Amino acid sequence: MRIASVASAMPKWYYSQQKIFETLCQHWKDKLDKPDVLERLHQRVSVERRHLAYPIDEYASIATWGDANNRWIKAAVDLGERAITGALERAGRKKEEIGAIIIVSVTGISAPSLDAKLSNVMDLPLDMRRTPIFGLGCVAGAAGIGQAADYVRAYPDRIAVLLSVELCSLTWQRMDLSVANMIASGLFADGSAAVVVAGDQVESKGPEIIGHKSSFYRNTEHLMGWDISEEGFQIVLSPEVPDAIHKHFPHDVDSFLAEYGMKRADIGTWIMHTGGPKVLDASAEALGLPREAFAPSWDSLRNNGNMSSTSVLLVLEDYILNRRPAVGTYSILAAMGPGFCSELVLLRW
Repeated sequence: MRIASVASAMPKWYYSQQKIFETLCQHWKDKLDKPDVLERLHQRVSVERRHLAYPIDEYASIATWGDANNRWIKAAVDLGERAITGALERAGRKKEEIGAIIIVSVTGISAPSLDAKLSNVMDLPLDMRRTPIFGLGCVAGAAGIGQAADYVRAYPDRIAVLLSVELCSLTWQRMDLSVANMIASGLFADGSAAVVVAGDQVESKGPEIIGHKSSFYRNTEHLMGWDISEEGFQIVLSPEVPDAIHKHFPHDVDSFLAEYGMKRADIGTWIMHTGGPKVLDASAEALGLPREAFAPSWDSLRNNGNMSSTSVLLVLEDYILNRRPAVGTYSILAAMGPGFCSELVLLRW
């Protein structure tokens, strides 16, 4: 099983953190007593620029959750088509070869699901297996690779496509001045990425998927997720997240590697989800790694923000296109998300 390709697709609207901060200050001018608090929170998330699904001036006119979700569907179909097309081209495969498609998102909903809409728009195979997944959040990019790997393990002559579309800006609560929402307004962004995973009988030169592992931390659901109401998705983001990482993540990694007779020292590169500065710092500290071990993730956070499930796929794309490790190098691809939980994928280049 191999990752044959990764391709991202971004909205054309790309704004500086300062521009987004100024726009939010204008929107909250009658409610924001201390703009310096918002500015400080936006500066601390280490984001310089972000993509938004729509022109920034249009967001003030989004009055209902229904309107936001309809906009999500429209943008998600466009970005999804572009990402899948790009990934197939890079893999040298045709859409007719797709045996399964897995769609992950936590920022919008659709029934028929997004995979069905893309099937019509792209004329995808009528007998392809469709698996839409909602609710895994940031962890879903890594989890989706595992799902795709399981499919091609069973059908080694086929390919599976994973698509992540996250339009976080359409979930912003514009009447909520909680610290969690202000942090979210400075951290999260919009984008999409698709991964082509190929079975052993399909020619591919991408990194081999050795295995994957899921870890769930019982009774930690208060750490991250959504509270859903008439207003839509309201962020749940606890300051306890770094503590959970320190408590659980090293054991997750060590027990996973032990299954293959390996240790942390055997890992040449770490492909980490860009959850934010505290998540990246806590992950490095917990694993006993220098901050520089996650340099590509820090770069992605600075240039793209946190795109939930899409983020770790952007880091993977960067490695494949620009930082490809030497042949034989082992990598851990990792993400954490609501549950609280982690997903790990072991790769060999």
